[in-house]
Amino acid sequence: MAVNLGSNGGDDLVENAEINITPFIDVILVLMIIFMVAAPLSTVGVPVELPTSSAPQQPRPDKPVYVSIKSDLSVTLGEDAVARPNLGTALDDATKGNKDERIFLRADKGVPYGELMQVMNLLRSAGYLKVGLVGLEETSGGAQP
Repeated sequence: MAVNLGSNGGDDLVENAEINITPFIDVILVLMIIFMVAAPLSTVGVPVELPTSSAPQQPRPDKPVYVSIKSDLSVTLGEDAVARPNLGTALDDATKGNKDERIFLRADKGVPYGELMQVMNLLRSAGYLKVGLVGLEETSGGAQP
């Protein structure tokens, strides 16, 4: 180990103007991981109050197709409002014509049963026979009355 104890009175240290970007890269990587985890959780932003269900949870597909019936009886495909007569063509565009793809039907718990059946009939007449009903999981042990 050598030490320079020069007595020349000047400052021998050279200023380093480079920025250390390693902490910046670490922060960016952490933010990227947070967004990669949070993005799939925010797939559908249509506010619908779902009823609860005690059925076991099924595996979720990569890109599910949601048809929602809101409390005002309007129908949405994903997050876009769709007129009921145009639901079949909008589904064909969303599924690229694949009639075997499962359609997830969400309905507000205030929607009358007849309205739900009308939308299911529209799905069936469009050729989509694989329909899954979406509900919230029940948190208590027993069924509610």
